[in-house]
Amino acid sequence: MKRIILLGAVALLTLGSCVSKKDFLALEEKQKTTQDLLNSATIKLNKCLADEAASAARLQELKQRLADMKSTNKDLIESTKDMTVLTTKGAENLEKSLESLKEKDLKISRLQDALTKKDSVTLALVTSLKKEVGLNDEDIEINVEKSVVFISLSDKLLFTTGSYNITSRANEILGKVATVINSKPNFEAMVEGHTDNVPYKKGVLIDNWDLSVKRSTAIVRALQSLGVKPEQLIAAGRGDHLPLVANDTPENRATNRRTKIYILPKIDQFYEMIETEMKTLSEN
Repeated sequence: MKRIILLGAVALLTLGSCVSKKDFLALEEKQKTTQDLLNSATIKLNKCLADEAASAARLQELKQRLADMKSTNKDLIESTKDMTVLTTKGAENLEKSLESLKEKDLKISRLQDALTKKDSVTLALVTSLKKEVGLNDEDIEINVEKSVVFISLSDKLLFTTGSYNITSRANEILGKVATVINSKPNFEAMVEGHTDNVPYKKGVLIDNWDLSVKRSTAIVRALQSLGVKPEQLIAAGRGDHLPLVANDTPENRATNRRTKIYILPKIDQFYEMIETEMKTLSEN
């Protein structure tokens, strides 16, 4: 381009010596116009080159973004596949969990029914005992302790002081107890003796523990003589180790001298009732 301008200047000088001043001015004006057009074209060319470079950079950026999007899309597709698998497994596990909970609820319901039946039996037994034995004597208590029915008899109703020989009054009470036990062949009777803390040693007996057990066996034999099957009877003694009140007065010691007769269903009978409910559940 510089070469063209130089040639134009030389031509003008050459022509200047050959042409008139008017023609020279006209050529000079034309040369100026041509120079302006050239400058304008150069500016436009530079702008176009700059735009082209910017467009190329933008294109490269878009290509990179497209590649990143394709990669991200691929990862999303893979993740979606994994999530689909997880969701399916999750749904299956949830369904199994719900089924398991439903089954547990049914089992709990069955167990509650079994316990309700046991409570009903307990209530019926208490009613039967109260009807047979009666409640007119303050030295006789019939109640429920931890779901177990018991009869608590004062020491003075059963034995003379320091003895394990049963009184005639005791035989009358035990006869009524025997009637109830005999009507419940699937139940057991555990006789539990209690004493106060006054040291005891008489004859072959060593201490209060011996005395409490000896009194229990005496009552067990009395019940057996009244028709109760021996396999239904259990003899136990607590000595003075489970007092109701402090052994600090004669009245309190008299309260602690007692015999409790527990009327309780056989454990295997109770579990058999539960197993029956479980079997019914599995069949349904």
